[in-house]
Amino acid sequence: MTNRTGGPHITPQRPIAPWTRTRLRTAPGSALAFAALVLLTAFLAAAFPRAVDTNESSSLRQDLSGARPARSMLELTTPQPGLELPQSVREDALRPEVIAAAYRKVLPLLPAPVRADTTQSAYGVQTTEFLVGQEAWLPRPDGLPPEFTLAAQAGLAHHSTIRTGRLPNAPAGLTMRTRELEAAVTTETAEVMRMHVGSLVHIGTSDSRALAVRITGIVDPVRPEGNYWSGDQILRNPGLSSTGGHPPLTYWNAGLLLAPEAAPALLGTLGEPQAYWRIAPDVTGLTAQQLPVLSERVASLENGPELLRLKQAAGQHASLTTDVDDILASHMEMRSAVRPVVAVAAIGTGTVAALTLAMTGGLSAARRGAELALLRARGGSLRGIGGRLLVESAVVALPASGVGLVAAILSVPQGRLGPAVVGVLAVAVLACVAVPLCALALHRRPRLRAERADTVKARPGRRRTVAELSLLLLAVGAVVTLRRRGTSDSGDHLVSAGPVLVGLIAALVLARSYPLPLRWAARPAGRLRGALGFLSLARAGRSSATGVLPLLALLIALTTAAFGGAVLSGVADARDHTALQAVGADARISRPGPSGTGPLPNGLEQAVRDVHGVQVVAPVWIGPTFDLPRAHPVKGDLSPALVAVEPQSYARITRALGSDTYPDQARQESPGPKGAGVLNVIASPDVAETLGHEPQLIRLVGKDFTVRVVAVRSRMPGVVVPEFLLVDASRLRQRVATTVLLASGDELDVRAVQAAAQAGGADVDVQLRSEVRASFADSPLQTGTERIYAAAIAAGAGYAVLALLLSVLRSAPERTALLARLRTMGLTRRQGRRLLLLEALPQAAVAALGGLLVGWATVWLLAPGVDLTQLALASVPGLASVPGLASGAAVSLRADAWSLALPAVGVVVLAGAVAAGQAWWAGHRGSITELRAGDMR
Repeated sequence: MTNRTGGPHITPQRPIAPWTRTRLRTAPGSALAFAALVLLTAFLAAAFPRAVDTNESSSLRQDLSGARPARSMLELTTPQPGLELPQSVREDALRPEVIAAAYRKVLPLLPAPVRADTTQSAYGVQTTEFLVGQEAWLPRPDGLPPEFTLAAQAGLAHHSTIRTGRLPNAPAGLTMRTRELEAAVTTETAEVMRMHVGSLVHIGTSDSRALAVRITGIVDPVRPEGNYWSGDQILRNPGLSSTGGHPPLTYWNAGLLLAPEAAPALLGTLGEPQAYWRIAPDVTGLTAQQLPVLSERVASLENGPELLRLKQAAGQHASLTTDVDDILASHMEMRSAVRPVVAVAAIGTGTVAALTLAMTGGLSAARRGAELALLRARGGSLRGIGGRLLVESAVVALPASGVGLVAAILSVPQGRLGPAVVGVLAVAVLACVAVPLCALALHRRPRLRAERADTVKARPGRRRTVAELSLLLLAVGAVVTLRRRGTSDSGDHLVSAGPVLVGLIAALVLARSYPLPLRWAARPAGRLRGALGFLSLARAGRSSATGVLPLLALLIALTTAAFGGAVLSGVADARDHTALQAVGADARISRPGPSGTGPLPNGLEQAVRDVHGVQVVAPVWIGPTFDLPRAHPVKGDLSPALVAVEPQSYARITRALGSDTYPDQARQESPGPKGAGVLNVIASPDVAETLGHEPQLIRLVGKDFTVRVVAVRSRMPGVVVPEFLLVDASRLRQRVATTVLLASGDELDVRAVQAAAQAGGADVDVQLRSEVRASFADSPLQTGTERIYAAAIAAGAGYAVLALLLSVLRSAPERTALLARLRTMGLTRRQGRRLLLLEALPQAAVAALGGLLVGWATVWLLAPGVDLTQLALASVPGLASVPGLASGAAVSLRADAWSLALPAVGVVVLAGAVAAGQAWWAGHRGSITELRAGDMR
């Protein structure tokens, strides 16, 4: 067969060996190493968002399930039927079958994702006003009779076990005029109220309308912490209440459990009974992504369309109350504060990983420079070469990325799939295009098989200079904006990218500036004896045109580690300070009393002093409140508590804990008018503002004293009351009992202190600073964030080490050839090791010093814009009243010397170890290849 020109027709044939298969078989080790790197990166990219989702979802579920049932439940109530209705209609409205039917209608009406935990939900009828118990044998702490609430709650048999007696029954033909009922009480109620099976209690007024309730059984609650028993805790255990007088008088409140069929009888009392449905939330399967919808549904249930639907089932006068919205708002506030901090580690580690993949592509392209240069010289197009390299990379990267995704899903089973897939796709795309882009950048034009890549030949051009200056200006502007703006605007990731931006600025500046001093130092070194110093400085000063990538990776890794250390250090300091303010010492021993603390038993102070490890024990007396001679100009009358301390031991306690809250002038007595002594005192801010700085006559512990405020403190160790006046106990002219003991010591025996306190009485309480501090980090969002951050920093450090190794591997052939040629000129192996070490140390030292300075600068720049209060102290009740935070001071970053210095020193040590290893390897292999004629290396 011939063609149109008459020549023979040539049929195209397939290549004997496909390109991709040939290349993979030629370098299987490189392909496997590249696949392992892509797999690890894809795994981290997929696991990180899923771990964050799991962390946030677990925290949300714990916030809801760990809250008090009275806060987390949805309570639907209807008032008692109107008085205008007939008696039979009113009684029928409270029958148990009617209440149960409404309960069954309400549950399906709950909008998703709100779900009910039917095992702990409760419904029934209960009085809303307490009724007075008439019996004289009932406990009366201050002479006041106890008050009772009556509850006819369904399901008592399933949620309790009978200790003695039986469950209550309702009499036949019960109406609202029935005056005799049966009830059960819990074990705690029976012990406190002195009840037993058969006890008769008259509830209500003393006239004929009083309700006689006979106790038929004593029960033990099943799951007392659940919603059934703790939705209204008075049903489970009694509590003390007080009147609003001065001084306040205390009395008991308790609950009596009636049969559900006895509910209509409550209409005949003054207790104003109401029907209720206490729905316990089911948090199983609740995720953080459902939080916005959940908040919207709860708001609609409280006052919206969903409430109208519930009214159709429970009655037109029904209302729903819950604190779930407050719990969700608190969780969202904490999550909003934590997310930027977590994203710092994600962006920092992701940037270092991306740079490492890019360096891997650069290393592969450099190692195959001769092959690609030959292809270009023989007419190979950029598109053809790039396509072959893209396919070659995709064959390795895509399966490795898929395996990494599957491994991440198996390792972190919870969390969204979408962000994980996006992260893996980003890794796969970068891994596929890294080698082609690097190769095309090196071979835009045909060139010699090997050319110099240092600044002797490849000097930065104008385009690169303009690009670097533009990037530098953008990074500086972003950092300035962040410092001015803070974290109030969370619409972008500027806060999270802060360390990367600062590292980018430093890398661009150092990459341009650090070769200059090395070149200047090489000139005098050339006049010295020996060539090692000059050669090492001269070679280090000729930085590679691609040397900015490893420098940038190292600086970002060091900056991220410094930022993480500052976060952990700031959180730890805040928790230490808050725990110290809450306890006042390493251990605080007290006993409850009428004014907050009661007198401790005699001999307890000496027993605590004898405990091993206790160095200082300070007795404190917290007395009753007293009246000031005049009112506060804004807050009106104040009733501060009088606090008396032993000056020497109390001052030692404050100094041992690193505080100076007890000044020396507070121990002295100042001269007053007419020779009378003036008692120097320490006061809280409001008390000090009321008394002023002049001596004031006040009455303390039954005697008149002239006092002068010499120091103002918002909080004193061991003092838990907000308003106080602290004095020297020896100046009170009478002995006062110790109500609080503060103990401190370096090796405090906690168990011995607790044993000594328990020997003084069962009601003596020991509060440990270590336990209080540990309670500040009990949220999964806090602990999970710290673990994720630590793992991200470790991964970033690993990628930085890999980037350093890749940088060394890229220049390894050139260094090996240099050593081989220098050995022909008489260079010994020892001198070769010193040469490589001296060449590597300047760059490593610059990176380490730059990382140290950049890390410190990052903390200094970003500290005003990062608030760690929620991360450190989110579990502290009454966070706004924590000393130091109430005044507006937030927990901020704190530069940690170890997180700054250790990574920097590690970079220098690692660089030296790699240089020494390379020198050893080059000295123990042959030099035939490096001495080939015509080699341009």
